[in-house]
Amino acid sequence: MPTKPFPVACGGDLYLARNWGEESETMDTKAGPTEETKPYPLLRNLQYSPIKQEEEQYILLWDPTGLSAEKLIVPLNYFYLFQFFDGEHSLQQIGGKYLKKYGEFLMPDRLSRLVEDLEDKLFLEGERCEQAKSSALAAYREAPVRPADFAGKSYEADSEKLRAQLDGFFGSKEGPGTVPSQNKGQKIKAIVAPNFELKQAGPLYAWAYKELREAEAPSVFVVLGTCHAGLHGGIAVTDKDFETPFGIVPANRPILEYFKQHGGAQFFEEEIRHQHDPSIEFQLPFLQHTVGSLKPMTIVPVLCAFPVLAFTDPELKPLTDRVEAFVGIMQEALHALGQEVCVVASANLAHIGLRYGDRTPPTDFSFHRCMQHDLEMLKHVENLDPEAFAQYLLKEGDKRHVLGFSPIYLMLKLIQAEKGEVLRYDRGIIDQFNSTVTYASMAFF
Repeated sequence: MPTKPFPVACGGDLYLARNWGEESETMDTKAGPTEETKPYPLLRNLQYSPIKQEEEQYILLWDPTGLSAEKLIVPLNYFYLFQFFDGEHSLQQIGGKYLKKYGEFLMPDRLSRLVEDLEDKLFLEGERCEQAKSSALAAYREAPVRPADFAGKSYEADSEKLRAQLDGFFGSKEGPGTVPSQNKGQKIKAIVAPNFELKQAGPLYAWAYKELREAEAPSVFVVLGTCHAGLHGGIAVTDKDFETPFGIVPANRPILEYFKQHGGAQFFEEEIRHQHDPSIEFQLPFLQHTVGSLKPMTIVPVLCAFPVLAFTDPELKPLTDRVEAFVGIMQEALHALGQEVCVVASANLAHIGLRYGDRTPPTDFSFHRCMQHDLEMLKHVENLDPEAFAQYLLKEGDKRHVLGFSPIYLMLKLIQAEKGEVLRYDRGIIDQFNSTVTYASMAFF
């Protein structure tokens, strides 16, 4: 088992020396290192985004797991240091890195205060963080349902307004319209839909869910989400019911119990990741709107995050074995219960730009080149070939950061279909630096 999570999108963090140009009032309140100061600080797997205020550039950091609700804005010179918050560099060594890079001496009291501030915000690994994780997991397991965490933020919280919002996606000029699908009435085996803000990508979701609405659809859906916070073991299953403004979406207890009792219990160890991750939640209003409004439905909620490199790196073989074990146990559970399902892969494609580690913002040329690679890659998905899909990314070194690899790969391994089809392709702009996420809707019959 790997000792650190496999990130889907990661970043570092640094002390807020300036908050939009203002000096921190608490910056110099402590004289130097205390006994509690971590001598070898280890930063958690955080996410970051570049931001600009007038002519100054900063980095915004946050915790994608939701364990900490804090956000932090730091100048670029401090952000540089976080690569050394790896549990192997002492505070003295980190200060030396700063001196070598910038030619300035970073006062020990400021570095000590930085570490304490990160500790207070639960941004560092350690005992305090582990206690918070244990408390959060206990609270999640005791909760009757997984609440709608993004209602009112990413989509309408009122059920009538949400229904009108979804209808608007289907009828918009970017949506699928009312012309019947060529696949109408066929048994649908899977769809791929974006894992992106509904307010922006809703019409793209609608292309996949129109196919689902017009097809012969089952009442059970294995929903594979992209875990934004990363996972130690690559896959996390939960048996929680999910709540949305339309009501409760029940988890399929017979499938999940069989899965758990026949070797799948290990995949529930990180179920806390479901608490604040949007990937599955974004699919549920569409599922309820297109299928749940016509008949009862249940879900099997699964988050996943494992790198394509796991299929070639010998050190990651335990992770590969877990992925294959999951596929085998889930297939056994579905077969044993005689259950027909439709698999929903909640997945974005490429992530390009400064926010995702590229040195320059995307241009029209680089985006169109990325689109070309995306569509070439998706040919292997249309052809129902998970190995060729993985090999394509391995060959290019996954330079485009295709973060939806995990759910699409698992979907291809789980289904038995005859054909796949890309229905629509588009992109979303993330920030003022033109950082871009691409996504597609697909259907499989």
